[in-house]
This record gives sequence, C-alpha cells and structure tokens, in this order.
Amino acid sequence: MSSKVSTTRPLYCGELARLSGVSADTVRFYERRNLLLPAARTSAGYRVFSSNSLARMRMIRAGLSIGFSVTDLADIFSERNSGGAPCHRVRKLAAEKLAVLEERLRELQSRRRELRSTLAAWDRMLAKTPRGKQARLLENFKTHPKIHAHHLGRGIQKRGEL
Repeated sequence: MSSKVSTTRPLYCGELARLSGVSADTVRFYERRNLLLPAARTSAGYRVFSSNSLARMRMIRAGLSIGFSVTDLADIFSERNSGGAPCHRVRKLAAEKLAVLEERLRELQSRRRELRSTLAAWDRMLAKTPRGKQARLLENFKTHPKIHAHHLGRGIQKRGEL
C-alpha cells in the first residue's frame, strides 16, 4: 500500500481495497466490524466509501501490524467517532502488546537454548550409536524436563500469534 496515494473523491469498495492492499472482502469485514464508517450505496447497491476511508484503512493496517486486534481498533474508533480522545488508551494497549511480545521473545529464546542443548546431546548420542542402529532420540525428551512434546507443540500452535 503506497502512502503517497490519496484521493479526495469517494471510492468504490474494490478501489479502496486495491489502494489499501487488501481484498474487497476485507474491506466489507472492516465495515461490518465498525472499523470503517458505513459506506453509502449507489442506486445499483454498490458500496461507496468516503475519501477519508483510505486514511482509516492505513490506520487499521498499522494497528493490526503492531498487534492491535480488530476488537481493540473497533473500540478505539468508536470512541474517536463519538468525539472522544482514546489516546491514553491507545498508548496503554500498545504498551501491553509490547509486554506480551517481550515475554513471548523470552520464551522463544529459552526454547532456542533448550533445543540447542538437546541437539548437542543428540549429537553426542549419535556419535556413540552404531550406524544403522536406533539412537532413540525422541525418548531423550524424558531426560530433558524443560523440553517435551507438549512444550514444543505449544510453540508451534502459537507461532502465528506474534
């Protein structure tokens, strides 16, 4: 999405989507979730968004990129649209997102250390295991209390949450 693109004319849903770098379905979703002000309709039923919707889309995309949820943004924009000043709330939410991210990074760094240690132990085991014989590496998780299948599985499931 180019930050230099601006328009002073209303935009059809597809135009807004293209200029914002999202799909038309995403634009309609944002409208349903009250992130965008409701679009006017043409006589043929096409959505026509105000010219400032492009700037709003940029704010939505920026907010989502740093960890705000759609619900967070909807609440913030609702307060803003009704004349409120949610600035301190936005700052607090961003600080909370940072704290969660920093905790997640500490967890990932710990897992990285644990996995490096496990790999080094496995390398020692493999060096002692005759070729063609099982070293039974997975059973070694039991001897490393910090790493086990549950722990690793949790990391894989949560990868998309960053």
